[in-house]
Amino acid sequence: MMMLTPERMAPLKARRLGIDTHHEPTLYLPAHSHVCRSEGFESLSRVLITTHQSLHLIASLNIVTGELLADDEVGFSDSAWQRLQLNPEDPVWLSHPKPVQSLSHVRAKVYGHELDDLQFQSIINDIVDGRYADVHLAAFITACGDDSLNDREITSLTQAMVKSGSTIDWQLPLVVDKHCVGGLPGNRTTPIVVSILTACGLTVPKTSSRAITSPAGTADTMETLTEVSLSLEQMRQVVSTEGGCLAWGGAMRLSPADDLLIQVERALDIDSEGQLIASVLSKKIAAGATHVLIDIPVGPTAKVRSQQAADRLADSFRVVADNLGLKLQILLTDGSQPVGRGIGPALEAHDLLAVLQNLPTAPQDLRQRAEQVAGAMLAMVREISVEEGQALAEETLRSGAAWAKFRAICEAQGGLRHPPVAPYRYALVAEHKGQVSGIDNRILAKIAKLAGAPADSAAGVEIYVKLGDEVECQDILLMIHAENAGELNYAVEYLNDHTQVIELNSAPQGEQVTA
Repeated sequence: MMMLTPERMAPLKARRLGIDTHHEPTLYLPAHSHVCRSEGFESLSRVLITTHQSLHLIASLNIVTGELLADDEVGFSDSAWQRLQLNPEDPVWLSHPKPVQSLSHVRAKVYGHELDDLQFQSIINDIVDGRYADVHLAAFITACGDDSLNDREITSLTQAMVKSGSTIDWQLPLVVDKHCVGGLPGNRTTPIVVSILTACGLTVPKTSSRAITSPAGTADTMETLTEVSLSLEQMRQVVSTEGGCLAWGGAMRLSPADDLLIQVERALDIDSEGQLIASVLSKKIAAGATHVLIDIPVGPTAKVRSQQAADRLADSFRVVADNLGLKLQILLTDGSQPVGRGIGPALEAHDLLAVLQNLPTAPQDLRQRAEQVAGAMLAMVREISVEEGQALAEETLRSGAAWAKFRAICEAQGGLRHPPVAPYRYALVAEHKGQVSGIDNRILAKIAKLAGAPADSAAGVEIYVKLGDEVECQDILLMIHAENAGELNYAVEYLNDHTQVIELNSAPQGEQVTA
């Protein structure tokens, strides 16, 4: 008996339904479709799509009742339509994909078994090939959470993520990079540090991720100032011209599995230590870095809350980096309170511009942290003392050389633009005079996200006080920024339930202010 291949079966007509399913490709079939009956498809089935151009994609299926689709039509989400490069009524064939063998490794990890190099590589390859639905990605992420990966497994996962995409060899003995593990709102030192280091003659091909659980990542902030979605060739050209770049890594297929995992981690609000290390180091290795500094802020409401946890994370970073031949330095920094004033892409952009331009209104804590990180990196690669490295960083910033280099990098990436400003605002004011005794980083980040950050680039929180500050009655403690009234109301409602975000003897009250 001759088997029917997809090409021998009757095709269906492709129809774009204009449904945004984010990154997950999705199909829609009418319940009475002959394909549902013949193939035994049901809702949430994984389906292999083949086009007349021999393009293939695996997508999740939804079953449609009613008259939305004709019997001979199949509907596509926007992501599936774009990835298959379809035109209306193009013929497509649907069939069952081959079983995903690597899911057995995910199940093994769920039950606490240790995975080896080949098992991690099999999982990551299937993720990059689009064989995992979001539910499978969520299972893998959860199975690897809660410190369930040992250092050998983290090394294997990192190697698998590097091999899954493009890599860059700059043919240079010294290529530097840095990363902050996060959890500290407003800590946008990277653009300042890159500007200082490149102005000092170092090569810094900085690729950054978008926010996972925070109100802004470096790529989100830089996108309010210049183009960050560079191709690999564009990145090479910028680095060749200016010595560095400030780009989004997801556009260059550098560790592409990481970007797919991050999208689900963001939805789950999970950022486990093992995957954090693999995510960071895979991107650094893929981007060609030889020397990397990791900034770990430590504080009671930061991502890393204790010295013991910081030491454990630092030790794992060192072991994995050493296993992979990467020179690495750890910098433990103060994570007790936010850095700068702005929390959210555009607000953080305003802060870093003020620092780079040496404006008198620039947040000095952001400036000092950037000088500290840049100084430590200069000491690391130039074999000078930390004090000499920091002095060089301070002079490079003070002289305007870092600002000139930042402008040049932005121009090379597509031009420097002004960050946007949100039209809706709400102020939290002090009910009476007192001293600021506590600031909760996590609540601040949540408020900024409810206000719309990072998706709404102008949204976020602006904080007006630091620990130990003396405030008078009716002084503004923080300002919520939003691009629409609805999200402002969400953020304000949450703030009213969490007035301990800034501790000042007793819960302060808020009042509405005009933009």
